[in-house]
Amino acid sequence: MTGSSEAGHRKDPGPTISRRVAAPADAVWSVLADGWSYANWVVGAARVRDVDSGWPAKGTRVHHSFGLWPLLIQDFTRVESVTPQRELVLTARGWPVGEAHVHISVRPDGAEASEVTITEDAVSGPGKLIPPPIRHLLLGPRNRETLHRLALLAEGHFRRD
Repeated sequence: MTGSSEAGHRKDPGPTISRRVAAPADAVWSVLADGWSYANWVVGAARVRDVDSGWPAKGTRVHHSFGLWPLLIQDFTRVESVTPQRELVLTARGWPVGEAHVHISVRPDGAEASEVTITEDAVSGPGKLIPPPIRHLLLGPRNRETLHRLALLAEGHFRRD
């Protein structure tokens, strides 16, 4: 899917994926702003151990585990910048794999729908050593599923309210 919300993502490396969500932008944002829901929509995150007070303010972190039990790795995702209700830029850590830059934007698309766009790419660690075309082939499907999960949560909350 492409759309105008991709314009802000063009400066970001990595594949850009967009999805129309059958819920207003504020319903999507409420999921993003709930750090405790992170493991429910982020592919690869197994559980959330803690969320800094004030999430998603700049500098706050979600402390998560990733991998498969019992081989879980403890790390965190940090907010690099935020425009409430519209945009979230994160550094997702998953050492020893490395770190990724993640840019998520939410745009209203009518009264009861929105468009969510995500761009992600490795910025450090062994993951950065994977050639970009191969890395991007892996990230695209992962982020399609991430947006699918995010949409299900936002749509479910919106229908309940």
